[in-house]
Amino acid sequence: MPVTEPRDAEPKAAENPPVLAVDLDGTLIRSDMLLESWWNVAGRGFPTALRALSRLPEGKAAFKQALAEVAEVDVKRLPYNDEVLDRIRAHKEAGGRVALVTATDRALAEQIGDHLALFDEIHASNGDTNLKGAAKADFLVQRYGKGGYDYIADHPADLDVWRSARRAITVDAPANVRADAEAAALEGAEHLGSLHAMKPNRSWLRAMRPHQWAKNVLVFLPVLLAHSTCPADWLATAAAFVIFSMVASSVYLLNDLLDLEADRIHPRKRNRPLPSGEMALLHGSLLAPALLLGGLGLAALLLPWEFLTVLIGYYILTMAYSFGLKRKLVIDICTLAALYTVRIIAGGTATAIPISAWMLAFSGFLFLSLAAIKRQAELISDFNAGREGSSGRAYVTSDLPIVSGMALSAGYVAVLVLALYVSTPGVASNYSAPIMLWGICAILLYWISRAVMMTHRGRMNDDPVIFALKDSTSRICGGLIVLIALAAAVS
Repeated sequence: MPVTEPRDAEPKAAENPPVLAVDLDGTLIRSDMLLESWWNVAGRGFPTALRALSRLPEGKAAFKQALAEVAEVDVKRLPYNDEVLDRIRAHKEAGGRVALVTATDRALAEQIGDHLALFDEIHASNGDTNLKGAAKADFLVQRYGKGGYDYIADHPADLDVWRSARRAITVDAPANVRADAEAAALEGAEHLGSLHAMKPNRSWLRAMRPHQWAKNVLVFLPVLLAHSTCPADWLATAAAFVIFSMVASSVYLLNDLLDLEADRIHPRKRNRPLPSGEMALLHGSLLAPALLLGGLGLAALLLPWEFLTVLIGYYILTMAYSFGLKRKLVIDICTLAALYTVRIIAGGTATAIPISAWMLAFSGFLFLSLAAIKRQAELISDFNAGREGSSGRAYVTSDLPIVSGMALSAGYVAVLVLALYVSTPGVASNYSAPIMLWGICAILLYWISRAVMMTHRGRMNDDPVIFALKDSTSRICGGLIVLIALAAAVS
């Protein structure tokens, strides 16, 4: 029996040209609908994800059906393969019929079919049978006859289907899969895409966002401000930097997986490797836990248990942020500020250098300002695009004045804390000319005011730290701050 009912009431016999059967995952789309559905459901909270997982013992087809019932995947924004779409259109113009034949649950396959309006038939998994591999091959032979169809796919698992196809059509397949397809099909193979269309090494590195590791330089603040010259302190801090970068990259990957829908409507985030389809969702789903476990393992081996505790706390907080806090008004900004501050605390635990209350107060307000600037930038982007608010966020564009005010006021309070610290008698123990530190206060006042103004004009990237690294004026301000701090210490 067919796995699903086709759209046509009666099956059509093979004709010339034969039916063009099209796979979905990795072929029609540069993604995987099972993982798309899973991460969509996971992003809506643990209870929803657990209900779907409860169907897993019934089999993969039942699990797919459970995900499809609750997932809210926007099929219009999936990363479709334009070359495959052109091949389908050419086949239809030549008078041929096209069938979407996929292991994806039928509910999602129907949504994709309705969106593209290119398929005469749709066959998919139905909750009882998983239409994949040998099951798909048997179904196609039963329906169209051996050699009665051409089959477009991308994976070695499709060899069973190609063996009964008239012609195999590969998509972005490596050389060995192309050769196997040519040998398997009755009349050879056709190849779409490039042998090197997917660049795993490059896309993996981009998805890890190495430019964001600049934030982890904060772990060096305790050793710098303590004016430590102990090599062991610097080695421990360097190890903390590497470990935090690994765990942070794990977090970035997880956030990208959870935010696929929102990122695809964002003018810049949609070009990231995971939402764009440049990096396979399976690779991202495996790389994220690998980086986390690697980071935790190195922390346990190389650094004090206090650092490992802070690192675990950082990850738990990021999980809370990813799975819910980022959708909460104001709490999301406070959480982002805390995640910055935790890096400083981690640097202190790695070297057993105590963190002063002055440092915690200053960093808390400064990072609250930066987090508010990040949200301000997103709202400005939404406003310029004519959207009411950010997808997945609790803000609307009418909140802009309040968010901008939060950014300015928190930044100014950070400068006030620094000014009060400079005025304390104890500062002379670390600086021979502490009066020079007032110059840092002036520069910070200027930079924070300018950053908020630049954001208001739509010239700020989503992350103010990355903006500061790329902006020449910000780099000059940073250089002056370093020079003033050194001069105050050695004068």
